[in-house]
Amino acid sequence: MSTGLIIALIVIAAVVIIAAVMTLRARGNRRGPSLKRRFGPEYDRAVARHDGDAKAAERELTERVQRHGDLRERSLEPAQREQYEARWTAAQERFVDSPREAVIEADRLLAEVAGVRGFPDGGQYEEQLAALSVHHAHHVDGYRRVHRAAHLRAEDARDGGQGTEDMREAMVAARALFEELVKPARHDGDGHTGGRHDDGRERAALNGGRKTPARGGHLPWAMNRRQAKES
Repeated sequence: MSTGLIIALIVIAAVVIIAAVMTLRARGNRRGPSLKRRFGPEYDRAVARHDGDAKAAERELTERVQRHGDLRERSLEPAQREQYEARWTAAQERFVDSPREAVIEADRLLAEVAGVRGFPDGGQYEEQLAALSVHHAHHVDGYRRVHRAAHLRAEDARDGGQGTEDMREAMVAARALFEELVKPARHDGDGHTGGRHDDGRERAALNGGRKTPARGGHLPWAMNRRQAKES
């Protein structure tokens, strides 16, 4: 093999290596914005958990997508959906007199519904939460908050300032994920709005027993802050 040919092969190999490195860097640069769009608030939460290290946070989130990105959610039967919605409404009504029992039931219900939809079993909370964050990133923090409230011991809740208002806010946040999980898939075609069940009691449940009309985008049953603090 001539010297000229050897030099040519070396140059070609060097060009291939440089091109591969540049491609990998370009993909890495694109991955950050893509993950931020996909995970929204979960991206910022992961960065904060890694003390501002965005690369470490992106590695964690990429691993979540690799583990759970192919998960296909199963549809609920109409009877299942109605049963879950009835249980959620009952938990909301219970909140007025027993807020702690209400958040415990909300936590249990979210774990159960997620399991039925095809996510990891509720007994594997961290793994279930990770899977939910891949598919419902903008609502999963509600589950995290209600789970934390449900698992605080009564004395720890008092010491940590976990009052009625904190539990109310956890329930409000968790409701958004519940609605996502119970709403029908597009192909169900039953005309049901999923998670928007309202028989009048729901509008009153956490509003001190007073029936008030729902207004665009706000959960109709949310207890006002003054009532929560007086509870």
